[in-house]
Amino acid sequence: MSSAYEQTYAAWKADPEGFWGTAAEQIDWFTSATSVFNPDMGVYGRWFDGATCNTCYNCLDRHVEAGHGDCIALIYDSPVTDTVSRFTFAEATAQVSALAHVLRGMGVAKGDRVIIYMPMVPEAVFAMLACTRLGAIHSVVFGGFAAGELATRIEDAGPKVIISASCGIEPGRIVAYKPLLDEAIEVASVKPEGCLVLQREALACELIPERDVDYADAVEAAVASGQGTECVAVAATDPAYILYTSGTTGQPKGVVRDTGGHMVALKWTMEHHYGLQPGEVFWAASDVGWVVGHSYICYGPLLHGCGTVVYEGKPVGTPDAGAFWRVIQDHKVAALFTAPTAFRAIKKEDPQGKLIDTYDLSHFRTLFLAGERSDPATIEWAQEKLDRPVIDHWWQTETGWAMSGNPVGLGAFRIKLGSPGKPMPGYDIHVLDDDGNPVPPGTLGNIVCKLPLPPSGFPTLWNAPERFLSSYMNEFPGYYATSDAGIIDEDGYVYIMARTDDIINVAGHRLSTGAMEEVIASHPDIAECAVVGKADALKGQMPLGFYVTNDGVARDGAELEKELVQLVRARIGAVAAFKTALPVQRLPKTRSGKVLRGTIQKIADGADYKMPAAIDDPAILTEVTDALAARSLIG
Repeated sequence: MSSAYEQTYAAWKADPEGFWGTAAEQIDWFTSATSVFNPDMGVYGRWFDGATCNTCYNCLDRHVEAGHGDCIALIYDSPVTDTVSRFTFAEATAQVSALAHVLRGMGVAKGDRVIIYMPMVPEAVFAMLACTRLGAIHSVVFGGFAAGELATRIEDAGPKVIISASCGIEPGRIVAYKPLLDEAIEVASVKPEGCLVLQREALACELIPERDVDYADAVEAAVASGQGTECVAVAATDPAYILYTSGTTGQPKGVVRDTGGHMVALKWTMEHHYGLQPGEVFWAASDVGWVVGHSYICYGPLLHGCGTVVYEGKPVGTPDAGAFWRVIQDHKVAALFTAPTAFRAIKKEDPQGKLIDTYDLSHFRTLFLAGERSDPATIEWAQEKLDRPVIDHWWQTETGWAMSGNPVGLGAFRIKLGSPGKPMPGYDIHVLDDDGNPVPPGTLGNIVCKLPLPPSGFPTLWNAPERFLSSYMNEFPGYYATSDAGIIDEDGYVYIMARTDDIINVAGHRLSTGAMEEVIASHPDIAECAVVGKADALKGQMPLGFYVTNDGVARDGAELEKELVQLVRARIGAVAAFKTALPVQRLPKTRSGKVLRGTIQKIADGADYKMPAAIDDPAILTEVTDALAARSLIG
């Protein structure tokens, strides 16, 4: 199949408003837009000015009204509780409408904020949809975040209500949410008027009578009595949600997502980027606390009429490295979207991919990777073992969908290992030097996107318009600064090499830690790795590597380090000055799988650091510290 990418991208570039105006015909509007794009609104313009709409209506009600109420909307698969349940579009609509009725009874109205602090259960998705049904603005906080981190988000968002659960369930442990919630509310100066709490069998909690409402009791009563709510009309430019992302100052940034443009962009991507048809099952193996969970667990699939999977488990350990293949088989998943970290974990435990052949993957067409750099070794392994297209793509919380990729629905073009594809329609991507000048193809620089951002691009930060400008817009006037560094080659392929603060300066040479990681990961004994820049009195910074070997590999550390140093020298050159590679049992990561390179660097430099809020296991930092101390490499 030939790709229609070039033709489609050219059509967007020639007439952006016509392109997105046509895409908007896939959304049901209450009133039409007076302009597809209004350049005079906001910092860089706003999409679908004058239109009114409702996200929940487009995700649920319209499918029921079109006669598809019996189609599967949501599949809940929880190996940690040994539970599988399914909800049709009609059943999901009933649950969401009843929940919206309960929230309205608790005082939630259009424009109010609701914080959702939930594990990976169907009620988390229902909560998001119930908020949009009322025109309320939700802010999902990753379940189990520390009380202090939750408190900062309560302070900033000012929620009318918080929806939570008694606990979350991880392999081998139960995380009590309610004590963290209670502590956060006590610490915060802004208090919610009420809390709606889902009691879970694994660990029930005590409810505070004057504040807390039992989720199941309230919703079941509303369903039984046939009580629900209408879909409240909101402006297309009204906020749909706030999603907090980490900030360099330690204060989280509340990324605002609009309503109309969000729906238009996500609906377009489901067919044209991911290649899905209504009625098929799409699985984003992420968490609703991250942007991937918002876009492609909740909203994207449901807007398109697809079934979506809510998975409460891990790629390994629930029970083994065949967990993903079992879910794909059992639910006839057509496409999987996950982080490269998940596949590195699977590859580490099952390097030969033997478990893959024990499952029926006949419905499975495409694997999509995003969230962190996809090293070629991982992609090659997945391609070989799955014998299916493995598509890398790149996007951010701020954009809400892919900035660059390989659009399967338009016909995929040639894959280049190490590249997340070419710019998607809507994104005019450039590489600039630090002075804002364009650099030649293949030259490392700052990845930026020419304004305006397309539909679903964030219009501002919540309660922080000046920070929006200083963090994203002021550095390169007329462009959105992504804070990623990379190159665009002569064929137009984008390569994301590192965050700009991960570009290290070794004796005046700007070097990409991502490029070094790519080389190290190509070694057959390496499961995963990280490279950071350690402060050096002579050269400014020196690269410092950490690696985890594949299961079953028993190598002398000094010998393997020598091989890795030689490999980097051969592939990148002596200019990399790569001399040190330390073995560790695990790399510290966020719960979404991103390696905490900044924290590793601070440990190596002997600098003070704050425990990252999203860290998967704090004990790993002690392991890293011990590995550095054993070689006298701290400070």
